[in-house]
Order: sequence, then C-alpha cells, then structure tokens
Amino acid sequence: MAPSPTGEYHVGHIRTVLYNWAFARKNDGKFIIRIEDTDRERFVPRATERILDVIKMYGLDWDEGPEKGGSYGPYIQSERLDLYAKYAQQLVDQGQAYHCFCTKERLEDLREGQRAKGTSPKYDKKCLNLPKEEINEKLSQGVPHVIRLNVPVDKDITFSDAVYGDITINSNDVDDQILIKSDGFPTYHMAVVVDDHLMEITHIMRGMDWIPSTPKHILLYEAFGWELPTYVHLPNIKELGGSKKLSKRLGSVYAVDFLKEGYLPEALLNFLMFLGWNPGTEKEIYTLDEFVSDFSLDKLHKTDLVSFDRKKLLWMNGQYISNCDTKVLWKKLEEWSSQFDIDLKVGDYSEKYILQVLEQVQRRMKLLPDFVDTTTYFFSEPGIQEDLLVKYVDGKEKAGEILKRFISTWGGVSDWSVEELEKVSHGVLEEFDYTPKEAFMTVRVAVSGRKATPPLFDILVILGKERVLGRLSKASEMLG
Repeated sequence: MAPSPTGEYHVGHIRTVLYNWAFARKNDGKFIIRIEDTDRERFVPRATERILDVIKMYGLDWDEGPEKGGSYGPYIQSERLDLYAKYAQQLVDQGQAYHCFCTKERLEDLREGQRAKGTSPKYDKKCLNLPKEEINEKLSQGVPHVIRLNVPVDKDITFSDAVYGDITINSNDVDDQILIKSDGFPTYHMAVVVDDHLMEITHIMRGMDWIPSTPKHILLYEAFGWELPTYVHLPNIKELGGSKKLSKRLGSVYAVDFLKEGYLPEALLNFLMFLGWNPGTEKEIYTLDEFVSDFSLDKLHKTDLVSFDRKKLLWMNGQYISNCDTKVLWKKLEEWSSQFDIDLKVGDYSEKYILQVLEQVQRRMKLLPDFVDTTTYFFSEPGIQEDLLVKYVDGKEKAGEILKRFISTWGGVSDWSVEELEKVSHGVLEEFDYTPKEAFMTVRVAVSGRKATPPLFDILVILGKERVLGRLSKASEMLG
C-alpha cells in the first residue's frame, strides 16, 4: 500500500489496505507500506504520521516500511530521488524518454486548441526530436524541463488483470507522460514502477480508476526489461443508490472520522471486507483471521463501483457492541475517549458501578457515544420536565400522589432487589388501582428525566435506594 501524504486517509484506502494485508497474510508474504510523497505541491506536513497512526488504529500492521525498515528501503520516495534520476536517464539513453522544455504557457495553448477541436488533450511530441546539441545547451543553461515517456504510436498495449482479465488499450490513447518533473521529483508513474520492481512487489491492488494509467506502467516495464507484477484492480466505493464517490454531505469519508464517531475498528473492517469481495455464503460477521482464511482474488467483484451502505454499517457496529464482553467494551470506550479527548461523563464512580450501567445500555447502543447519551442520569442528577412528568396521568395531583405512594412503600423496603421491588410495586398498583403505564412511567421520568430507559427495576437497583427516594421526593416537590 502506498499512501500519499496529501491529507487525511480515506476510508476506501483502509479497504485497500485490508485486502493487501489479508492477501499477504494468507500467502505467507509480506505487506509493504511505502510513502509516496513526490507531489510536493499537495504535500501536507505530518500527514504521513497521521496516516500510519490511523492504519494502526484500525488494528492493521505492516512488515516493511516506515517505522519498521526492511531490506528494500528507504520506504519514503522523497529519499529515493537519485534512483529515479538514474533510471530516467537510462530511458533517455535508450530513446524511450526525452527532455521536454515546453513552457506552461505553450502547453496550456496546446490543450485549449485540442479542446476546441474536440480532441483529448495530449502532448504533441514537439521536443522529441530536438538536436542533441540544443538539448545539452539548454541543460547546461539550467532551462526548466521535464522528462517525458516516449509512447509508441498506434500500439496495442495488453495486460492481464486478476479481476478483469485481459485489458487492451491503444497507445494513441496514452499521453507522453511526464516521468521526472521540473523540480527533480518523479511522477507517480515513474516512481511506482521503479519502486515496485526494486522492492520485488509481486501483487499490486489498487482502485480501478488506475486502469487507464496501467499501460504507461506496462511500457516502462517493457523498456526496462523487467517482469510485470500481478495487477489487481478493485471496484471503487460509492454512496448507496448513487453513482458518485462518497460524499461528506451524507456522512464521514475519512477513516479517522468514522472512529471518532464511535464505530469500532473491527466492525468497520468487517463492513469493508464486503465492499468488493464476497465469500459466496450468507455469513456476514467475520473476524480478521476468518477473513484471511477465506479471502481470495477470484471472489473479488467484477464491477466498477460498490455501494457504501451507511445504515448497514451502523447495524453491524451495533452487533459488535452488543456482542462484546462488557469489560472489553468499557476498555474500548476508555481508549476511544482518550484518543479523541471525549468526556465519558462518569465522574468518580467505580468501574464496578460503570460496568453495571454499561450492561444495561449495551444492547441499545449503535455507536460508542450512545453510552454517554443514554446514561447521564446514572452519573448526575437528571433535569425533570414537568410536562413529561405528568404526561402519563390525569394531572399534577395524581402524579404527585403516585410519587408519594412509592416513596412511602419503597422507604420500608430492606431488600433493594429487582424481585422485591417488582413485588411491592405491583402491590401498590393493585391497592390503589393504578395502571402500570401511569405508575411506572411517572416513576421512570422522576428518576431518569426520560421516557425511555432500560428496565425500570434494574435501573432502580443500580441507582440505589437513597438516590431513588431522593429523586422521587424532588419530583414530588416540583409538583407542589
């Protein structure tokens, strides 16, 4: 995987990391990360560190690359400029690349003229046949220039893709690609071919939007006389029901933002597994080990786009949260709050108490922030809205009466357990002819400030007798 440090890492890139990682693990290979930082105009300071951090946050690692080293380093392209210059000069000497001294103004005029004629913009090879003496003079004078690939005319370029089979593109549709820019840095096309060969990369998995560029790479491999790697082009990711890439209008697109929103890394990875791959079974929940075992190239989708179903992701995340051991889930919540500086609002309560609370709300959670949203009344006094407090009875007087009945009854309960509270509470309903809805919903609002909570008697036990009676009294006083 070869990230470019030009900004935050896209969630689609994590999908590609996952496929590369799983394929390497299954085949006893090595997963390599190489930082492709040759686009200096778009380079963002510290983006490399953020990209590597987010890959690790998703629970993935690499065998060779930054922070790890390896036999084929350096793994940062800006530290390999001499290599690219050497191989570019080799191509020039072979007549398969040439120096181009055209100015930006001339190139723009050329493109505008071609667009006016309805043809695709393409370099016209003006500098291909410059006399050697003129080239040497311009180079000695330091005239700005680039090195371009000399694409042959009207040649069918065929390569085999592990997903799409044989693909043929005619060279007339391929531009004389710049290989070395005027600042001395290589373009992606030059650097990726040199590095993939020197690092002995056997398989290249990347988005299918790179298919049109692959003929340029094939020409470079042929020019150097190098063996081709296996190309694996993956379907790109689009919004569900649309035909365009993921949109910030509809939700997160960057890998780190999904984690900050409270998605579990393992749930995200499980979801991403199916964006381009299908095991051919009904199984939906996969561990990483299971995915490695089942992953194969022949089960990759032969399509150009796959849908990112945000509702399905939310459902899957809820499944992971629900099925997680409560102690493990609490550790995940702590890690998440620490990573993103989020207050869980649990105060100084003990872990034992917190786990009791978490166990009650766990199956209601879809995202990690749901813990905070659904548990505030366990850790601080709730705000009570009078209209909600009297919503389930006929007026303030009856609501106040109900609260006083329970204060009196529960005040005499010594065994503060779910079973005992249920028994004596239903006795109150029978004695005073209250319906469960009007009695228990009024109490629920009084102790939590909410109309929806986990089972009432469970939360009463967790809150404890003293706090419950105190909240009932406070609500009763509010009603006058």
